[in-house]
Amino acid sequence: MPNLKSLNRHKWAFSARFRTKGYGWKGSSLACQRLKEAVSEIKRVTKTDPVTGAEGAVLLMEKIWPAFQQIDTSSGALGSAVYNTMEVLLPILIEAPADRKTRDKWLDRLWEAIMDDGVDYLSQLGDRWGEVCGSKEVASAWVDASLSLTREVLTSPSGGIFHGTTACLSSLVAAERYQELFDLLEASRYKFWHYRKFGVLALAKMGKKAEAIQYAEDSRDPKYPTRDIDRVCEEILISSGLYEEACKRYGLTAHTGLTYLARFHAVAKRYPMKDKAEILKDLIATTPGGEGKWFAAAKDLGLYDLALKLAFQSHCDPKTLNRAARDYQEKIPKFALGVAIASLKWMSAGWGYEITGADIMNAFKLAMQAADRLGMSTQVKSDIKKMVAADMSTGKFVQQVLGKYLEEKT
Repeated sequence: MPNLKSLNRHKWAFSARFRTKGYGWKGSSLACQRLKEAVSEIKRVTKTDPVTGAEGAVLLMEKIWPAFQQIDTSSGALGSAVYNTMEVLLPILIEAPADRKTRDKWLDRLWEAIMDDGVDYLSQLGDRWGEVCGSKEVASAWVDASLSLTREVLTSPSGGIFHGTTACLSSLVAAERYQELFDLLEASRYKFWHYRKFGVLALAKMGKKAEAIQYAEDSRDPKYPTRDIDRVCEEILISSGLYEEACKRYGLTAHTGLTYLARFHAVAKRYPMKDKAEILKDLIATTPGGEGKWFAAAKDLGLYDLALKLAFQSHCDPKTLNRAARDYQEKIPKFALGVAIASLKWMSAGWGYEITGADIMNAFKLAMQAADRLGMSTQVKSDIKKMVAADMSTGKFVQQVLGKYLEEKT
């Protein structure tokens, strides 16, 4: 195992790119790129030398706030990049087979980094501090060093801020000092999930999984999102092999994505043993009035009848429908025809973002191309004409664009 001197001799390429105040107000994009490069370098070293890789993780965590403190983070991109970076670095740090002296050095450096962190970039580190300690004894020592201040902050009427609060709570769990943890949580002026989740973790660790789920449920607050609670409860049930119950009670709401399609894939990946069509139908039921948003997921599963039903059931992005109508012209012309007409329907009703005349013409041409393949040109044109004329207020723009084409004989 490398000693501290060998760790210090390793030259990290990323280090020079994370100088204090090294990024200006508009440096978010570059900072995100530098984080990716640093993570790649650390992962590469970890494969052959996990202790040195963990040293690199510590070094990067130390440098994040000093380097990024002047960057405008309003877009959220940098915050997400740091979050994803920490998700990679923490397992490397926790699993490293470091000796006690090395890990103690890391903990001292990381504690200072947490205390200096101006925007809680390292919040995940605090949440998993007990695991980073590496042993019950080390975690207990950190509890002894931070419990008094944590108790004062959580229970004092005057309040206050202590950046090490979650680290102390996490250490109480790791040290198995459960009664002290629950006494502190019950005495706290705050009933925040951010703190109470450690009570859930403690109960689960004690094997009291039903009590852990109930404790989590009791922590819900209508003023705050509860997806994190769903995710923790889901994990507890899965750890007991209760996949069906986990999916039914929490799985459909615990996972997110930038799109509804991404959300579907996240749930399907979590429950590979379940039929994907059933998962999709269950997800659709969670968004009454927004069924059309699941069109892409149904299409990708090959559930074309369901996809077409969804496309008409509630508003669906016309541009998404146009792409589907284009892609399925030859493969499934009946499906292509249906989604092209659905596109015209929603544009006539005033739906769609920055819809142009080109979008309208595209949907119409795609509908007529599919109709030609099916021998239904006259009927389809007549149906489209009636549809766009049904609402003179919102459908006026569509009528203006298609007017002369709808009057032409097929």
